[in-house]
Amino acid sequence: MEAPWGWLMASVLAITLASTVTEDVCQAPNGKDGVPGIPGRPGRPGLKGEWGEPGAPGIRTGIRGLKGDQGEPGPSGKPGNMGYPGPSGPPGHPGPSGERGIKGNPGNIRDQPRPAFSAVRRNPPRNSGNVVVFDTVITNQENPYQSKTGHFSCSVPGFYYFTFQVVSKWDICLTIKSSSQTHDSVGFCDTNSKGLFQVVSGGTVLQLQHGDQVWVERDPAKGRIYEGPEADSVFSGFLIFPLA
Repeated sequence: MEAPWGWLMASVLAITLASTVTEDVCQAPNGKDGVPGIPGRPGRPGLKGEWGEPGAPGIRTGIRGLKGDQGEPGPSGKPGNMGYPGPSGPPGHPGPSGERGIKGNPGNIRDQPRPAFSAVRRNPPRNSGNVVVFDTVITNQENPYQSKTGHFSCSVPGFYYFTFQVVSKWDICLTIKSSSQTHDSVGFCDTNSKGLFQVVSGGTVLQLQHGDQVWVERDPAKGRIYEGPEADSVFSGFLIFPLA
């Protein structure tokens, strides 16, 4: 029994040594590729790639053809938005005169404005300068006269009559002043050598426009007016007729 086991061990050792020597001494060539296998199943779609850069325009190599016939007109589009207004044109020529209108009803004088005033000088202010202020109102129809300033203000364009009567014991010069462009002033003077009560008066007709003012003004050197209970100085005015 010992001889066969010894023989077997010697054979295994010899095979192992031979195999080792063979691997170290030479290597056999690679074998040929095998037959391709059966294709596998398609995989799942991949993620979408990034957008590529636009390509270069193509080169036109053909010959341009003849222009075709005009096509049928298409349907009308939607109306556009309204544009900005253009500049104003030059004024046109005057048209022909119209026919004469029907005669209107006669007017009523009671419906027309009738400004009128009258004021006396009793306790005038001391800081009025050269303006003669008639501070106490007797009549002031439609309030054209301002007793604090001594001015009449025109609110109805037309022709007016103004007058004053002033009492004095001295030489005196007074003027009816106006802010109107057509009339500036009208002056009146009187001498008094006896020192007695004397009345100087004056009056005028003025054409006034809306906003014009009228007042009485005295000369700084000859403008002393009597102030007392014995006699009054008066300034009055009224509309004669309005402008058409």
